[in-house]
Amino acid sequence: MGLIVVSGEPGSRADEVAHLTRTALSGRGFEVESVTRSRLRGFLDDEFSGQPVPPAAWADLATAIFARLATEHHLLTSIPGCEFLFNGFPGVLKVHVHSPDSRRVGALMLEQRLERPAAKDLLKQLDSETRANRKARFGRATPPASLFDLTANAALLSTEQIAALVADAAFAKGIPAAGLLSFPAEQQIQFAARLRLSQHGIAPPSHLEIKKPLFANRSEEIFANLLDFYRIPWEYEPRAFPIAWNQQNQPIEFFTPDFYLPEFDLFIELTTMKQSLVTKKNRKVKLLRQIYPHINIQVFYQRDFQNLIFKHGLIEKPVEA
Repeated sequence: MGLIVVSGEPGSRADEVAHLTRTALSGRGFEVESVTRSRLRGFLDDEFSGQPVPPAAWADLATAIFARLATEHHLLTSIPGCEFLFNGFPGVLKVHVHSPDSRRVGALMLEQRLERPAAKDLLKQLDSETRANRKARFGRATPPASLFDLTANAALLSTEQIAALVADAAFAKGIPAAGLLSFPAEQQIQFAARLRLSQHGIAPPSHLEIKKPLFANRSEEIFANLLDFYRIPWEYEPRAFPIAWNQQNQPIEFFTPDFYLPEFDLFIELTTMKQSLVTKKNRKVKLLRQIYPHINIQVFYQRDFQNLIFKHGLIEKPVEA
C-alpha cells in the first residue's frame, strides 16, 4: 500500500505541506488520494452512524477505514494521530514537520486573523488538546521520533521546500511502486482491528437496536460483536440437544451450543477454558455428532476466531472480472 502521513503540531502548517506534496507528486505522475479530517469523520459516520467513539478505539476505527480505502487508492493524510498507524508496513512514509513556537504563533495569527496575545493563548489551548487526544488514543502525549522516516524544520525550510523533500523521499522509498493493498491483506487488517473494536462493544448500524442477551462470559460477547461487524445473523444458545437418557428414556443431560448461524446452518461452540474442562466439552460435542449426524457444529478456541471468518467463508470475496 502507498500511504504518506504528514504530521505536525498545531500551527506547523502540516496540512499545507500535505496539499503541496500531493501537487508535487501529481506533477511527477504519482496520484494520491487525500484523506482529511472531515472525510474520515464522514466515513466513520457512514459506517457507524455517529456512534460515540471511545478514545482508545479511534486508532482501530481509523485503521479499518484507511485499509478499505488503500485497496482503491494510494493515500496521503495529515490527520493528527495517523503517524501511529500502520507501523512497520512497507509502502508507508511518515514525515514530521517541526516548527518553533514563534512561527506557529505567527501562522495562527495569519490563519485566524488574531493579534499575537490571542494567537499565543489559542496555541496553548490547541497544544493541550492535541496532547490530551494523543494520550487518550495512543497512551502517550507526543509521538516518538522513531515513528518518522523524515523530519523537516519549518524554521529553515518553506512549505514548498518541505513538500519537495517529501515527494523526493516518497520516490526514494519506493512508495509509487507499492501496489494497492490486496484484498487478503485488507481483510487481515480489518479482522484484527474489528476484533479489538468488538471489545469496546462497537457494532455496525444494522445491529444497534438489537438487545443483546446476557452472555456466559466475555469471549462470547466479543464473538457476538465480531459477527455483528460482518453483519452475520446469529442466535445465542437457541437450542438444547438431549445427549443422554435414563432407563425410562427421559433426557438427563443436554448440550446447548453457544451460537447458531442460520445463513450457514452452523452451530458454534466457543471455549477458552482450561484443558480439563475442554475435554468434558469435547465429549459432549462428540456425543452430539453421533446422535445428531445431520447437525453441523464446530468447536472454536479464541485463537480460532480468525479461522472461522476466513476458512468458513463468512466474508464474501470479491468477484473477479
